[in-house]
Amino acid sequence: MSGHQSLRTHTCGELRPEHVGERVTLAGWVHRRRDHGHLSFFDLRDRYGITQVVTSSDESPAAHQAGAEARNEWVIQVGGVVRHRPDGTTNLDLPTGEVEVAVDELTVLNESKVPPFYINEEQPGLEEALRLQYRYLDLRRPPMRDRMLLRARLASAIRRELEADDFVEVETPLLIRSTPEGARDFVVPSRLQAGQFYALPQSPQQLKQLLMVAGYDRYYQLARAYRDEDMRGDRQLEHTQIDIEMSFVAAGDVMAIVEEMVTGVSGEVLPDRPIQQTPFPRLTYEEAMSRYGSDKPDLRFGMELVDLGEALGGVDFRIFADALAGGGAVYAVRAPGCGDYSRRQLDELTDLVQRHGHRSRRRIAVLF
Repeated sequence: MSGHQSLRTHTCGELRPEHVGERVTLAGWVHRRRDHGHLSFFDLRDRYGITQVVTSSDESPAAHQAGAEARNEWVIQVGGVVRHRPDGTTNLDLPTGEVEVAVDELTVLNESKVPPFYINEEQPGLEEALRLQYRYLDLRRPPMRDRMLLRARLASAIRRELEADDFVEVETPLLIRSTPEGARDFVVPSRLQAGQFYALPQSPQQLKQLLMVAGYDRYYQLARAYRDEDMRGDRQLEHTQIDIEMSFVAAGDVMAIVEEMVTGVSGEVLPDRPIQQTPFPRLTYEEAMSRYGSDKPDLRFGMELVDLGEALGGVDFRIFADALAGGGAVYAVRAPGCGDYSRRQLDELTDLVQRHGHRSRRRIAVLF
């Protein structure tokens, strides 16, 4: 870490073999504690990682005694010398796993009650209500920490990609006049103008158009949007959206900019999960619906639909005949290995099709 650090010289994710022999000061949370009598081992954690620190009653009795009561989630500060871990104790799962700190100074900065759930390991069935009640503890858990840091890296990468293409970030107001949108507004009463209300924006639509008219040419914002609508799997009361507006461009220009941003950000933030195909395939709405039955198909599976309307003309099978007679269509999806399904299994699939779209305007059946 750069800059002056009054309570630490390094983070808990920083130490490597090249630091062996250096005197360091660390501060963080006790992730785990293992007591071996005259030796106590602490996994000390901060958002950068975990470092093993060791107290010894023989080498530094005062430090060993100072940490005797420390338990998980206590905040401590330690000082000592970096050394190699003994042979056979290296932890290859940790970037710091080749070294440890031999502690000769230990200060308890803050004690902790026993947490209501585990911080240092996953706990199946952990209720969301409990996590939200103790949100400050929930955010310490490694999965939540990793998501928060991933989101921060994502936002930073988005900004770099767009600014490299001459976009300017503009923060638009949150207290605005109500505008026609697709959902109900959240409203905020005005203290200075009795009986008047501000609306929280469902999107910065009119504000970004104002910027284009003003000549700003290329605008972007990681915008907060608020919509008073029923909760669904893909809906909630507020969200963040990447908002972009461009002037003097055609549709292809917009798609190219978005594709460049997505591929660049993905390669930087998730290099171990490469995009399947670049440049992106371009599908019209009609082509996507006829080939995949969705305007947002997942191309990784390659399960394209096959139109069987002509082949099934005159077939006396009610689910198909009704679909075709009603002006719909019958599609098939290849499912290798399922050709020997029993009549009961096929009936179950018929029920599944009826529950998931057979009665809709575009009738779809699944065959094998």
